Amino acid sequence: MGPLAFLLALPFLLCSGAIHVPVQAQAQAQEAESKDMIGWVPREILMRPVTLREGIGKIHETVTASSPEAQAFYDQGIAYLNSFVWIEAARSFHQALRLDKSMAMAHLGLSDAYVGLQDVPAAREEFEKARALADQATVPERARIAIRGLQLEYLADNKDLQKYFAYRKAITDALTAMPRDPWLWILRGFADEGSPMAHGQGGHADTMAFYETAVALAPDNFAAHHYLAHTFENLGLANEALEQTEIYVRLAPAIPHAHHMRGHDLRRLGRTDEAVQEFLKADELEKAYYGAENIPARYDWHHVHNLTLLAMSYQSLGQMKAAESAYREAFSMPAYIDIAEFNRRCWPEFLLDRGRPEEAVTASQELIASRWPLARFAGHTTAGLAFLAMKRITDAKGELTLAERETEQLPVAIVGMLPNAGLLNAEILLYEQHWDRANPLMNQIEDKIVALPGPDDWCEALFELDSIAKAARQVGDWELAESTAQKMVRHDPSYAGGHYTLAVVADHQGDSATAKREFAEAEKLWSKADPDVRTAPGQNQ
Repeated sequence: MGPLAFLLALPFLLCSGAIHVPVQAQAQAQEAESKDMIGWVPREILMRPVTLREGIGKIHETVTASSPEAQAFYDQGIAYLNSFVWIEAARSFHQALRLDKSMAMAHLGLSDAYVGLQDVPAAREEFEKARALADQATVPERARIAIRGLQLEYLADNKDLQKYFAYRKAITDALTAMPRDPWLWILRGFADEGSPMAHGQGGHADTMAFYETAVALAPDNFAAHHYLAHTFENLGLANEALEQTEIYVRLAPAIPHAHHMRGHDLRRLGRTDEAVQEFLKADELEKAYYGAENIPARYDWHHVHNLTLLAMSYQSLGQMKAAESAYREAFSMPAYIDIAEFNRRCWPEFLLDRGRPEEAVTASQELIASRWPLARFAGHTTAGLAFLAMKRITDAKGELTLAERETEQLPVAIVGMLPNAGLLNAEILLYEQHWDRANPLMNQIEDKIVALPGPDDWCEALFELDSIAKAARQVGDWELAESTAQKMVRHDPSYAGGHYTLAVVADHQGDSATAKREFAEAEKLWSKADPDVRTAPGQNQ
């Protein structure tokens, strides 16, 4: 599956939003970190003084504050929070507390930022500080504090649906009393995402009306546009999503994530050159920020996420040298949670796609050495596929056994969310000429791959399909190669690889007219590709 957004929940997930890491796994990861860390970020960085910034989106939420300046830093914290910039959100809330130590809502904001950093104990500690100051807060603020308390209870035991219902009811009760509060409508949308860590990136049909109501109540509230864009993306409504992300960029031009989101909506619509420019703009903003604030890039979850989408866009254009550079940089970054480590498999998969299976095996070893079973599963799977490419079927079967052993350590629900969990097994059957068993499995896997929501999964689906089509061609299963190529073209008509595979299949079948037409279409779509891709696509694509 693709890179997430989980990340935002995932945020980072950066490659996809389809997996939610169990709270227990997050807690174990936190226990391994130093007391001087919040999540994966040094506490010192999160507490550094900060100035008021421009271009991050103007948001105002009136709270009990001793001065306009304290209120301004709180508003800045909320703005950063709703763009998933956890570090700067925390710094802004700490700055507000330096100006007003009794500001309950600043502690509540810190609690939210620390949930974003996957540090639930730290989030609870800040919540308790907010609750201790609740007597000095207004009625709306006390309602928000109560909602956060119920959310944290649900987060501590997300199998208890009664806790979920209590959390959601508290938001509904607050809305009944304050129906024109856009933030409560946004929170209600979060609640309908179903995950206690939801933060607007996992919405579907059930959340759309909540975010649209928030937009209607506050048209310049970029957060509502941001979350509505995620909802539209997950529903496959790319044009509607692009409308929202363009508003987001206009309202928050200095936020890398705003440009990143516009980029993946452009990519979804086949406007890949424009998408690359947005990802590059996000990268430029990030690197300027790291330099100005002396903050290492490795602490920003979004950097890897953006690099991965940039790399996939380059790859889809056939610009493999640029793609390799971005993938390599992303792979060099450390991972702090299991889904982020799992998503690092994009690099060995790219190496495999480029016909470099030995390097793919070497890169896979980093994943196999991970402390997390999800990442080890990915490492064994990619290593197995690389061994198949080298016709080392016995070694591939050994990796399959090890991959299956890792899935035994994962919750059944997570294994079920991995659409390509059976890909290695299916490819082994393919190479052993058991096509009667391999092809139905491949069709099931392909259907799951293309059905995944979200822009990351949508992009990666092309390369997953392309990999299957190549394997089918290599073993002579032309029926599978043709059906897979047709799915590629339906999924993204602007991707040259699908047309190229259709051309190769048609050429094999003696259909020269179709082969000529599809080769010409592939050549046109590869017009800005690297020279070796344009001139010899069969060897490089």
